[in-house]
Amino acid sequence: MAETPSNMLPLNTLAPDFRLMDTRSHQYLSLQDIKSPVATVIMFICNHCPYVKHIQAKLVEVANLYQEKKISFIAINSNDVSKYPDDSPENMHLEAEKHHYSFPYLYDETQEVAKTYQAACTPDFYLFDKNLRCVYRGRFDDSTPGNQHPVTGKDLCQAIDNVLSGKPVSSEQKASVGCNIKWKKPSAS
Repeated sequence: MAETPSNMLPLNTLAPDFRLMDTRSHQYLSLQDIKSPVATVIMFICNHCPYVKHIQAKLVEVANLYQEKKISFIAINSNDVSKYPDDSPENMHLEAEKHHYSFPYLYDETQEVAKTYQAACTPDFYLFDKNLRCVYRGRFDDSTPGNQHPVTGKDLCQAIDNVLSGKPVSSEQKASVGCNIKWKKPSAS
């Protein structure tokens, strides 16, 4: 497991659109279908990553809290499932059910969405304002497996709270760290 930091998409970037299969509903959803008129959180996660497992319970709690305030949460898994079968759409569905995900859990089979978002690791978080402009990207909080810091979600929550109160989000943002996205090997031509 290689600890990998976020690439930190430039702030003010317009959220790239996508249309992916939701492993919870088995329907294809686009960003336009599920974005919020207030703010939208897009997160790259997967089933097997210990960094995701470490924050999973708190992440579900935070999503539930802010969904009541009209913030959309969207999870995307872009891992190569041929090499990591734990991350298959079927297993994504089971993981979402087991942990009571209240948000879509989308499967990025081609990995194109991860590439357009410059996602590098799981978990990797992005917050977009009502105009789908990136105002935050980076970590959930400073807790990682083994560092003994409590899982709070404070970094992401502070950014969301600022958007909700009409305050600017500080540009002092820290990269997330986690497992690298499991990229497919380019096919030999």
